[in-house]
Amino acid sequence: MDWRQYIHSDSKVLLGKPTVKGTRLSVEFILGLFANGWTVQQILENYPTLTPQAVQAVFVFVAECMQEESLYMLPFVSESA
Repeated sequence: MDWRQYIHSDSKVLLGKPTVKGTRLSVEFILGLFANGWTVQQILENYPTLTPQAVQAVFVFVAECMQEESLYMLPFVSESA
């Protein structure tokens, strides 16, 4: 799948965050829904402008972004905490 058919960035929409084309739904927002336990079906029912392909494109986009990362900055947990 070519995520570019579904995901884009426009400086006039959500400060240029990657969003699903034709919506104001950011990739970050959609991932947050999944992180909070939403299912694909719940997301599609609550955001009818999304398609199953657009939701899949979110994951393809993120997977590609993660592959390009060579350094992962994780919060350092202090031993005294």
